[in-house]
Amino acid sequence: MAEIIIIAFMVLEAGNVLSLYFWPENPYANGVGVFRAWAKSQADPAMHRFARYMVNWVAGTKLIFLILLGILLLRGDAATLRLTAAAMALGIATFFWRLYPLIRQMGRAGELSPARYDRTLAAMIAGMVAAFLLATLVP
Repeated sequence: MAEIIIIAFMVLEAGNVLSLYFWPENPYANGVGVFRAWAKSQADPAMHRFARYMVNWVAGTKLIFLILLGILLLRGDAATLRLTAAAMALGIATFFWRLYPLIRQMGRAGELSPARYDRTLAAMIAGMVAAFLLATLVP
């Protein structure tokens, strides 16, 4: 079960990495195009360089995790993969500690397109956490 959840997560995140690197203004695959501030940043070259730097930093970090997950899939036994799933659940759940309050505030201020994207993202993240928790329980 853990292998299936990890692979599904890797496919989703690979799409996100590709989007962030090659089409950051994309409003899909968690691209930054959902944030109206992305378009606004283009009016200020220094701010846009900073925004692009941060987007590429996130993409690079995601890529590191994808590579590590791939190694774990290839080399890890069932117990290691279940521990990996637990670690992923915990790590992904931190979204609700720091990121969700910010994106909820942006959603309420009308800074996201489409509207209610903050809720959609929260549901997706909660689903991922639940899937990884399930993977820790089912051998």
